[in-house]
Amino acid sequence: MLLISYDIANDKTRTRFSKFIRKYGRRVQYSVYEIHNSDRVIGNICAEIEGVYEAMFAKTDSVLILPISGPNESRIIRYGYAKNEELDYIFI
Repeated sequence: MLLISYDIANDKTRTRFSKFIRKYGRRVQYSVYEIHNSDRVIGNICAEIEGVYEAMFAKTDSVLILPISGPNESRIIRYGYAKNEELDYIFI
């Protein structure tokens, strides 16, 4: 699992980046996404950020990619709406 957090000043770049990241995971907060995917897909995400978006970023913009795996993933504590994300639902 990855947590991707970003702070991008330019509205157009921020919107474009948000739409790109949204294809791979779910929004946790306005500028934080949680991505559950394979290492190959995660590598593709990083490659596109480096190849396409990094040139658009201003010196004050930042993107943090935090890998969370193994025992650390099971230690995530969730409150509020995020707490419900861990529940499995079956619709019939």
